[in-house]
Amino acid sequence: METTLIVVVAGAMCAGFVQGVSGFAFGMVAMSFWAWVLEPQVAAALAVCCSLAGQILAAFSVRRGAHWPQLLPFVLGGLAGIPVGLWLLPQLNMLWFKAGLGALLLIWCPTMLLMQRLPPITHGGRVADAVAGWAGGVLGGLGGFTGTIPTLWCSLRRFPKDTQRAVIQNFNLSMLCVVALLYVERGLITGPVLHWLAWLLPAMLVPAWLGMHTYKGMSEAAFRQLILVMLTLSGLAMLGSSVPQLWDSI
Repeated sequence: METTLIVVVAGAMCAGFVQGVSGFAFGMVAMSFWAWVLEPQVAAALAVCCSLAGQILAAFSVRRGAHWPQLLPFVLGGLAGIPVGLWLLPQLNMLWFKAGLGALLLIWCPTMLLMQRLPPITHGGRVADAVAGWAGGVLGGLGGFTGTIPTLWCSLRRFPKDTQRAVIQNFNLSMLCVVALLYVERGLITGPVLHWLAWLLPAMLVPAWLGMHTYKGMSEAAFRQLILVMLTLSGLAMLGSSVPQLWDSI
């Protein structure tokens, strides 16, 4: 039990700091720790609840007004995607899912880092934004990964730092509220989840606050590079936690 507690709490602290800096990625970072010691559905519920707690803290600490013309397509798409993710949750092999998503991030994000001068994507408009939001909603239903695809899309769009933070922060907050309520309604917030939350919420909040203050001093270029590095490391962590278990199951 002591080793499990250390791993779970350490995952929450690391994920809290990353979320504080970047505005997303709690679930992906935490899962790279929790996948080794927790049942998938318990880990998914914890990721949703802790991500939501971090976003609520950010709403007070890193205030970013909603850019409604840019935010609304993401939110509408996300709301359509959440039921799909919840439907997939009990059916999907989470190890293969994490391995596939991790591989995608490991290929795409370093490519973007190496090709900084690529022009921004300007095609697709609000429809493309809604598709990115839909993908975020699906991943949110699967375990609180709401911000991964929308953040990558905002980086491809080359949104300014504060605009991107506003879109992602408000998108994640709205999506995670809906996902958390649906998890409660479906009985996924169980006794073991509540037991772990009593440990994890206090553990993650100070690192999340420190991360938010780190964000405030960053330049546009540094923020964009950090986002891509975070996504790359998240992909590496997801592969690292899933591939050994997949190999053992072959």
